[in-house]
Amino acid sequence: MNSRAKPQSITMTRGLFNDRSSRSVAAKRVLLTGTVLLIGTLQIFDLAGLRINTSPSLPVGLYQTTSNPAATLVEFCPGSALGVLALERGYRSAGSCGDGGAPLLKPVVAKWGDVVDVSQDGLAVNGRSVANTAPMAADIKGRHLVSWPSGHYVVSRGEVWVASSFNPRSFDSRYFGPVPVSAIHDHLRPLITFGK
Repeated sequence: MNSRAKPQSITMTRGLFNDRSSRSVAAKRVLLTGTVLLIGTLQIFDLAGLRINTSPSLPVGLYQTTSNPAATLVEFCPGSALGVLALERGYRSAGSCGDGGAPLLKPVVAKWGDVVDVSQDGLAVNGRSVANTAPMAADIKGRHLVSWPSGHYVVSRGEVWVASSFNPRSFDSRYFGPVPVSAIHDHLRPLITFGK
């Protein structure tokens, strides 16, 4: 009897192992298929000039690149140490910029010849205040933020200032100042957005 009990026990164990193994293989296939589909979808979106925004700086939604340089939304890679800080602190996700972070999508509030006044009340462009641009002393986790120095700035050729009036906590020119036009990858326009 004992000699028969062992093979049944071994067979049962092998059956359980094989079942778990096949579930693991199936789960890996589903994960791989999902990953391939996601990457393929993102590549198709990129080729079609589509961007999905989930950041709080602008309404969540679908944006499309445009050849119109007058479009007020730009996608750019921040080139300063503050861009790296934004990546380290999680203000930006991983992406295609040289520092390993994702490009930022922001509204242009001032361009060549405009006058920008920076104060603790926020940004003003040509004498008009930009809503929700007062700099914060700390982020939502209590980490210290340094704002761009207060002052009166005339925007130079080859620069723009970006700021979100949509979200008072946007990481934009109130902290890193002007953005070189050469850092801009694309101009965008909203297609489908949810929110304000």
